[in-house]
Amino acid sequence: MAFPLLGAAMGLATLIAGLERAQFLGTAAGVEQVSDAGSTIGALTTNLAAITGSRTATSSYATLDSGVESPHIDRWITRLTTSLRGDFQQSLQRMEKYEGMITAKLDARGMPRELIYLALIESNFNPTAKSPVKAVGLWQFMSATARQFGLSVGRKVDERKDPAKATDAALAYLDQLHDRFGSWYLAAAAYNSGQGTVSKALRTVTRRTTGTDADFFRILPRLPKETQEYVPKLIASARVGSAPERYGLAMAD
Repeated sequence: MAFPLLGAAMGLATLIAGLERAQFLGTAAGVEQVSDAGSTIGALTTNLAAITGSRTATSSYATLDSGVESPHIDRWITRLTTSLRGDFQQSLQRMEKYEGMITAKLDARGMPRELIYLALIESNFNPTAKSPVKAVGLWQFMSATARQFGLSVGRKVDERKDPAKATDAALAYLDQLHDRFGSWYLAAAAYNSGQGTVSKALRTVTRRTTGTDADFFRILPRLPKETQEYVPKLIASARVGSAPERYGLAMAD
């Protein structure tokens, strides 16, 4: 893997250096070289992206991981790569069935691809999963919220169990939460515990109604215990799942 990466990077660097020299000299040949180089640069950068692209995120997409560090995240990374290692690997394998559909919908909305790991946490990618509190489906919608976002919920038809329709509803909800709070971490917290819970914690701790990813960890002690673990688990799952080999998780071909 290192050799194609090196070759692509060197090729791109050489071409850019040549273009800079041609532009500096201002020759007619240089102008032609600049004009004709777009497709070559495009091919090289595409090659680099293909080589370096991770499982669910590339530099051309929004990202969930803002780089905020926390012992809560570190503990989940340790758990996912030790005591929960086998279960997490199985979850990643289950994710493959829905990954293309979900990431395409995330891309279309300009949302972070890593949000797919929210479905992993919610249902382990089981579209018929039902919780003790009667949340249903891949994204574990309660019936009222499901209807609010356009899903039919009844005895004969329950679209919470339809992976594509439920994903559309979940992403619309998450997008709305992100617009409301200004942070994907806070949006995920609200998805788990409700908008009112996050709003109250923000007002109490920050005196504001919106916040940053770092603010999630400031308000963490005022959130329900489940939510205190939910967001760090989401971040850790995204980090490990996006680069499993880096964390020593061998994935089946």
